[in-house]
Amino acid sequence: MIEHRPLAEIGGTLSDRLAAKHHFALGRYGNPGHGPLGVLYVWNDDELAPHSGFPLHRHEDVEIVTYVREGVITHEDSLGNRGRTHAGDVQVMSAGAGIEHSERNDEQVVTRIFQIWIKPRKGGGTPRWGSKPFPRADRAGRLVPLASGRSLDEALPIDADADVYGALLVAGGVLDISLAEGQAGYLVPAVGTVDVNGVSVAAREGVAVRNERSIKVRAVTDAELVLVIVGQME
Repeated sequence: MIEHRPLAEIGGTLSDRLAAKHHFALGRYGNPGHGPLGVLYVWNDDELAPHSGFPLHRHEDVEIVTYVREGVITHEDSLGNRGRTHAGDVQVMSAGAGIEHSERNDEQVVTRIFQIWIKPRKGGGTPRWGSKPFPRADRAGRLVPLASGRSLDEALPIDADADVYGALLVAGGVLDISLAEGQAGYLVPAVGTVDVNGVSVAAREGVAVRNERSIKVRAVTDAELVLVIVGQME
């Protein structure tokens, strides 16, 4: 089953500092009809105004993957980590038993990110943070693992039954993606329009894939894609 989530149906919030779209419902945020996909339960499309962001706050028992679409995000946390993650690159934070962190746009221009939350395999554990560049040229015409719970080569590690991928396609390019039995996926074009098994999906829209053993993604225009594949669905 291919479930298309048009941008107009994705709940959002707006302030002077933040414009956000919430692909999944969480609390008062998002469209109540957009429930979690297995262990994937948050996909926020955030636009941070210059010199703004999320002040120091606490998380426990969540794997947070941040994909920077445009600009730079600056991370600081209670472990003493500090880093800047640039457009096209990825950072991962495993909250474990508890960590305080801030995510800021310290630049003069808008920063746009996808922030993806995934349930860990188990609670507790030692929190950690990491960031890594993923050159866009390396993703041309193919899926590249960005964060993985299966120790995929070159990917940032997460402690969850899920993998996060990125790809770039030129117009007319095609990806054939296989899913194991019980797996599901959620795909969002950061840029461009794609056709997923016959369904047209525009930039920043989402498509949830359930009970499909394969999907064919064809780029209608040049496109930049982010895909999360989750393990066995309950």
